[in-house]
Amino acid sequence: MESVLTASAFDSLLVDAVSDTEALRRVYEMPNETAVRKQMTELTGQTRQLIACASLVLVASVDADGNLDVSPRGGPAGFVSVLDSRTVAIPDATGNKRLDSLQNIVATGRAGLLFVIPGRPTTLRLNGRACVSTRPDLLSQMTAVGKPPASALVVGIEEVYPHCPKALLRSAAWKPDQWLAADAQPTSAEVTLAQLRMPELTIADIQRVEEESLKYRYE
Repeated sequence: MESVLTASAFDSLLVDAVSDTEALRRVYEMPNETAVRKQMTELTGQTRQLIACASLVLVASVDADGNLDVSPRGGPAGFVSVLDSRTVAIPDATGNKRLDSLQNIVATGRAGLLFVIPGRPTTLRLNGRACVSTRPDLLSQMTAVGKPPASALVVGIEEVYPHCPKALLRSAAWKPDQWLAADAQPTSAEVTLAQLRMPELTIADIQRVEEESLKYRYE
């Protein structure tokens, strides 16, 4: 295992990294008017439809010390509830129970969301205030992932921004003929085993735990 005292590539690149926004802007042209104008503070009918079609949302959060986290949330299309034009709620389905995102949101009251629609190149970004709610009247409406969740992540929208499709088009994310072969990457069990660093465990042990977890994913 690499020593924590060893200088990383990051440390060497930090020495002469861009140090202020003025220097950064000199590297790029100014954004065009459309890229600026399409940022809004509330949902339109069209962005509501995008959320209704999304079955995956990435949640970005930060704790009081500035430590960042990005975690995925998934469910059937429409699992995220639009409460009004400036509020959305995401049910917290059963996961690893670390509560990284939820603890960050309790600490700072902020979150960013990126909605993804499988097979489509459009993504939608929402940023704003955030809280964790356990109100029964809210949770009882949010059963798309199997049953009412223990809590819901609620975001009060301050920014709505539909990204252009370039990133997903460049990645060929939805083109099976350009996907890597299944054996080109380590399996989930292999990655987990390496992360755990517990010699007594085997790949079979991790696979068994994963299979049980997926079998009861709504509990």
